[in-house]
Amino acid sequence: MMHTDLIIIGAGPGGYRAAELAAKRGLQVVIVEGDQVGGTCLNRGCIPTKTYVHSATFEEAVQRQPQVVQQLRSGVETLLGAPGITLLRGRAEFVDAHTVRVGEECCQAPYIIVATGSSTKMLPLPDIDDPRVMTSTELLQTTTLPRRLAIIGAGVIGMEFASIFNRFGSEVTVTEYLKECLPMLDSDIAKRLRKLMEKRGVKFHMKTAVERLADIDADVILMATGRKPNVQPHFAFAGFDYDERTGIHVDNHFETTVKGIYAIGDVNGRQMLAHAAEAQARVVIERITEKPDGLDNLDRLERLERLEKLDNLGESTPIPAAIFTQPEAACVGKSEDQLKQEGTAYECRKAFHRANGKALTMNETEGMLKLLSEPGAGRIVGCHAFGAHSADMVQEASVLMCMGATVEQLRHMVHIHPTLSEILLAAAES
Repeated sequence: MMHTDLIIIGAGPGGYRAAELAAKRGLQVVIVEGDQVGGTCLNRGCIPTKTYVHSATFEEAVQRQPQVVQQLRSGVETLLGAPGITLLRGRAEFVDAHTVRVGEECCQAPYIIVATGSSTKMLPLPDIDDPRVMTSTELLQTTTLPRRLAIIGAGVIGMEFASIFNRFGSEVTVTEYLKECLPMLDSDIAKRLRKLMEKRGVKFHMKTAVERLADIDADVILMATGRKPNVQPHFAFAGFDYDERTGIHVDNHFETTVKGIYAIGDVNGRQMLAHAAEAQARVVIERITEKPDGLDNLDRLERLERLEKLDNLGESTPIPAAIFTQPEAACVGKSEDQLKQEGTAYECRKAFHRANGKALTMNETEGMLKLLSEPGAGRIVGCHAFGAHSADMVQEASVLMCMGATVEQLRHMVHIHPTLSEILLAAAES
């Protein structure tokens, strides 16, 4: 029996970041991975996809992708070889709330973090075993450019692959059950992005349900209907609450219903984003290592206040997201649709790429940014955009939101000229 301070199940972005932070704080860590380190994001998701986004041709993408992935994976393996971290290869299974078995080895720890990620959600269709069906994993492994690509689902995965393979020369069709693509985006922004992609040749069938794959005329069918948390039967031996649809149930500091067991990243179903998993890892390690016991009163009060703020990450901290279509889109906070539905008073300001000097010099005039705030140039509550470098502008808005900044304060912040970030300033001044 191996005894340690912390066991982490899963070496994706949340898992390896938790291991790194815990080891730096003096904990002995065992991290278990049954596949490649780096998780879905590095091996089968974010990184391979972005390699395709930034490759000029399909052939270049196929050649570059494994090189980029291997380089980054080697970096994660080096990180997990640091003092205080033991990497176990194999499938982890709970024996009880504080014991995990990996092959013939059993490990015990007072703290356990579950970071098992997510997997593709498949539609329950009668002919789902059609040989043309692929998930994003298989499509990223193919070495033959499909002449006709049918994509089911117009979420982030569907839209990114539609943009990529349209640029590579495939005939791309997207079928979506909802009335608009990218439901996390402001609908005005999403519609404009979809229309731009239509001009570039991508065909969309919105408000359409797929009933039989045999009716789809395509060489490859990409199943892009979302992801589901990787919950596993052995979780029952740990005793915490979970279900297959929503994942492991956690509180605002990501502790499960069993004390000392935490769940971070996709498996808790909150925000299925790599950077959200890393942020959650930081919160959990703060909770585990920043205990007030044994400190003087001043330190105790300061640390309790810090932990209280961290507790609210799951609910109130803005989590930005980006969609790497061409052009890209990004969002943080509330959309105008959400504010209307809530009946919340707000002000909406807009600015356009076509009025920005840097965008004109880059020949990137397609794009728009919406800045949402409390009335009277008050606190910023949301920012949604599409167009070149939208992710960078939304990241700035996210930082401002974290600081509780107002539109009035943004107006007085000097921005470099000429830059695309002036679009955010232009929205504040509109």
